[in-house]
Amino acid sequence: MKAERLVNIMILLQNCGKMTSQQLADHLQVSQRTILRDMDALSVSGIPVVAERGKAGGWRLMDHFRSQLSGINLEDMKALFIPASAKMLQDLGVAPQRVDIRQKLLSVVPEHVRGVAGQYMEKLYIDTETWKPSAEKNAALQIVQQALWEDRKLNMTYEKVNGDRSQRTVCPLGLVAKGSAWYLTAVNEQGEFRNFRVSRIVQAELLAERFTRPESFSLADHWQQSKLAFADALPTFQVEVSVPPDVLRRMTFANQFVTRIHSETSADQKEVRVTLNFHTEQDAVSYILGFGGQVRLLSPQQLIPDIVQQAKQVIELYSNPKG
Repeated sequence: MKAERLVNIMILLQNCGKMTSQQLADHLQVSQRTILRDMDALSVSGIPVVAERGKAGGWRLMDHFRSQLSGINLEDMKALFIPASAKMLQDLGVAPQRVDIRQKLLSVVPEHVRGVAGQYMEKLYIDTETWKPSAEKNAALQIVQQALWEDRKLNMTYEKVNGDRSQRTVCPLGLVAKGSAWYLTAVNEQGEFRNFRVSRIVQAELLAERFTRPESFSLADHWQQSKLAFADALPTFQVEVSVPPDVLRRMTFANQFVTRIHSETSADQKEVRVTLNFHTEQDAVSYILGFGGQVRLLSPQQLIPDIVQQAKQVIELYSNPKG
C-alpha cells in the first residue's frame, strides 16, 4: 500500500503543482504524519520533492522533474503501458487492482500521446499460458520471493527430472519467467551460478543469514548466457528423411525435441528431403513413427531396424487385443 501511495503523491503533485500536507492527507485518507514520512521516503529514493513554507506554501516537485514526466514520448508509452502477463502477476501475488496504476499514470503523460497509451492497454493482452492447463505447481514461489527481496539465504529440497532429491542452500539472485514456468537464479554453496525450476522446489526454508548480492551481476545477461550454454550442451542426432510436400507443413509444428535445419524439394515436386536435428536416437525413431508411413528415413540407416522393430510391436499390440 505504501508504494502505491507514494506513486499517488507523485501524480497529485504533477497534476496540481503544489499541495499542502493536509490536502495530501485528506486526499489519500492518511494522517499528516504519514505524509511527512512518505515525503522522506520519496527524497531518499531520489524523487526531488521540496517544501515551501509560508501561507502559500506546500509540497511540490522540482520543475526539472515535472518536465521529465511531461516529456514522456511514444516509445516510452510502449514500454510502460503494454500490459504484463496476468498469470505472471498472479503468481507473484500482485492483486489485479494494483495493476490499474497505469490508469492513474495516464493522467500525467502528455495529451498528444495519452490516446496511444490507452490503446495499448485496450488492444493488447499478453497471455503466457499454454493452450492446455499448466501442470506447474509453484508452491515455493512466495517464500523464494521473500528470500529474494530480503537478500536472505534459502535452504531447499530440490527434485531433478529423474526424481532424485537433494538439499541445497543458495543465495537467491533473481526470478525468471520462461513461458508458464518460473526459474530461480541463485549462487550455490560452491559459489556457482545455478538456475532452478521453482516447480521442482519440494520444500523451502527461509534462513536468517543474509548475503551480499554481487554488484556486477545482471540477471538478464546471466539468463541469456545460460540459455545459449544449455542449447550448446544438448546432445544432437541428425537424420535425413523424405516426405510429401503436404507433410512438410505439418513438420513445421514439430515438438521441442526436434529442429528442422534444411529442406530441399525434388525436381518432380513429389517429395522433399528434410534434415532434422534431434537430441537422441529414440527421439528420432518416435518422431518418424508418429507420422505413420508418410516419413521415409534416408539416413542414418542404423535406425531402420529400431523403426521396424517398434512398428512391429505396435502391429502386434493391436493385432492381438486382450480381452
